[in-house]
Amino acid sequence: MKEERSVETAKQHSQTEGTYKEDIRKKEIASYFGYGFAQCISFGLLGSYVLFFYTDILGISAAAASLIFLIARTWDAINDPLMASIMDTLHSKHGKFRPYLKYMPFLIVLSTIACFIPLDGLSMTTKVIYAGATYIIWGMVYTASDVPFWSLSSVMSQDAQQRTKLITFANMGVFTGIALSPTIFIPLTEWLGGDDMGQGYLLATIVLMAIALPIMLNGFRNTKERVKPPKAKVKFSDGVRAIRANKPMFAVLVVFFCNVFMNITQALNIYFFTYNLGNASLMTIFGIISFASCIGFFIIPKLAHKYKKKHMLMVIVAADVLIRIVWFSLGYSSVVVSFIFIGITMLLYTTTGPLISGMLAETIEYTELKTGKRNEAVIFSGQTFTGKLSVAVSGGATGLILTAINYQSNQAQSEFTLDMLFFVIALLPALGSIVRFIIMYFYSYTETEYKETVEKINLRKQEAEASPQS
Repeated sequence: MKEERSVETAKQHSQTEGTYKEDIRKKEIASYFGYGFAQCISFGLLGSYVLFFYTDILGISAAAASLIFLIARTWDAINDPLMASIMDTLHSKHGKFRPYLKYMPFLIVLSTIACFIPLDGLSMTTKVIYAGATYIIWGMVYTASDVPFWSLSSVMSQDAQQRTKLITFANMGVFTGIALSPTIFIPLTEWLGGDDMGQGYLLATIVLMAIALPIMLNGFRNTKERVKPPKAKVKFSDGVRAIRANKPMFAVLVVFFCNVFMNITQALNIYFFTYNLGNASLMTIFGIISFASCIGFFIIPKLAHKYKKKHMLMVIVAADVLIRIVWFSLGYSSVVVSFIFIGITMLLYTTTGPLISGMLAETIEYTELKTGKRNEAVIFSGQTFTGKLSVAVSGGATGLILTAINYQSNQAQSEFTLDMLFFVIALLPALGSIVRFIIMYFYSYTETEYKETVEKINLRKQEAEASPQS
């Protein structure tokens, strides 16, 4: 009975705090969206084109490229949580996370450009070493930008609806940034490089990074941190405790890692369009479809008022499985039919982004309840690491897949190779959707539990504030 009264007191306190809300301005939301958009131009370039750049421009074997991805992600497994734990211990006059948004854009631009230097005239050993070094450096720089970017959403607001809106626009920025690459990158490479594909890749990357830099810097200037961290000092060891205590986070991250299946198709799209459909320029149409699929983001905040994110995600992934089975049964002989199914599956895929990020953000309060520390950076470093891991695993898997299906660069492909390319593009992501459905079926930390967690945290803060007076 006493606990019920305490929780009720916390509810009243939470409602009182809720009456004082600083609405997040549209300019601030747009700036936050812009940072995610510009940052993910880099992510899109590496995710969609670096494997093709390695194999068909530098001449690196698919097996060597897979080894580069494996080494990079092994290092990330050590580096990402370490960097995030350090971030959780530091503060500055600009806040906890905003300072990174001020300086990292410059390093993202430089490291991305470095990854696409054609290295003409160098030995294969030198090319492999350089490719591996620049890819690893890019991954470290991206972590130092992406973790603060996502963590910022948790300190811009603690209101569930405001946070859902922020994360939705952040995801929209991510997907539109990634979509920009296939929309204009290939035409840019052809225009700037002519017959020299390596020069085209480098110049197109420089142009896109020149566009991205000022947009990222604007994201620093026009955002604000509002949620104050607990007064207790955060230590590195607290990051370890946060990871161990947060079981819902692990479930959400497994769901997020299932992007690996879609990432494989993203990496193989250029091969599919080039050899199965006979036109690499179809990547531009794919980019346009990716932009259009972001319309799903506008639906999520409204549906979040009525339905739990868990249930929405289950419906989406179930629909994805059924649609992909139909597409595979129809084949790829019709370009129009193929793009209709690509459009539908991309729409379903993009709508999962804000749902997954929203569920992950809610686990921050779960950690605070269990440990007394928020550890936003550690939580979102899980997303950054898992995202890069899925890209690397997909890159490595793509290299192995190309080897297994007897892909020969710059040649007409066998019927077996073409059929297996289509199998991976159309049907493989359905496996990821099935895994997601199973995990969500057993997932129990929903909006109801989140609200109860916030109420308990508010109660604990009340008691802490009152204790010196008693």
